[in-house]
Amino acid sequence: MTEKKSYEPGEFCWTELATSDWKAAKQFYGSLFGWTANEIPMGDQPPYVMLQSGGKNVGALYENKKAQTAWLAYVAVVKADDAAKKAKSLGAKVLSEPFDVMDVGRMANIQDPQGAKFAIWEAKRHKGADIINEPNAMGWNELYTPDIEGARKFYSGLFNWQLKVSPEYTEVHMKQGDMGMGGMMQISEQMKGMQPGWIPYFAVTDADAVAKKTKSLKGNVYVEPQDIPKVGRFAMLADPQRASFAVIRLQQT
Repeated sequence: MTEKKSYEPGEFCWTELATSDWKAAKQFYGSLFGWTANEIPMGDQPPYVMLQSGGKNVGALYENKKAQTAWLAYVAVVKADDAAKKAKSLGAKVLSEPFDVMDVGRMANIQDPQGAKFAIWEAKRHKGADIINEPNAMGWNELYTPDIEGARKFYSGLFNWQLKVSPEYTEVHMKQGDMGMGGMMQISEQMKGMQPGWIPYFAVTDADAVAKKTKSLKGNVYVEPQDIPKVGRFAMLADPQRASFAVIRLQQT
């Protein structure tokens, strides 16, 4: 088990789903991953739902009928105000200026210069996910971008990420030699029409079984299970409300 007590600045620390139907999403992901839901009342609005695996927080969902149904990646920072200012200086749009989330943290929503959205998180009472890199928890985050060179420059400048670059793929590392925490891909001609964005990968013990179950739950399989040499076996999926995500059986999982 990879249990996290805290996150270093620049680490992916949380993932959150904005959905058009919170009850349907809660049921889908609960059935798919065995997640339980801790519903936090939000007045006359639908609850904010903490998603848990074995009693540990792995992510969250909430209903927003006006927003695009999508998962949002959160990156840990020391000071949200400073990180938002730096993102803006690097060409990003600050979609929501830094604000306090009660007493749990301070955040801002950012859109990178290539159009992908993400959030920055200054932890207070809530550090982020309790567990990562184990079955039914976040294991990877992947950026799809129309300008891979621009994306490399932006994120390495903002978070000081170390990038391992190959012609086909860019791996994201906190420091050289670690196992990596994400990747970046150019949106190719074959992916024409795909919107820029970060997609979460959830670790699983059997990618084929999860893909099959996704179909039975009325979700979609965009990429059938296939192997990534020396990494694991993955599938690209979508929930019934069309939020994209992926699953991966890492070789060490």
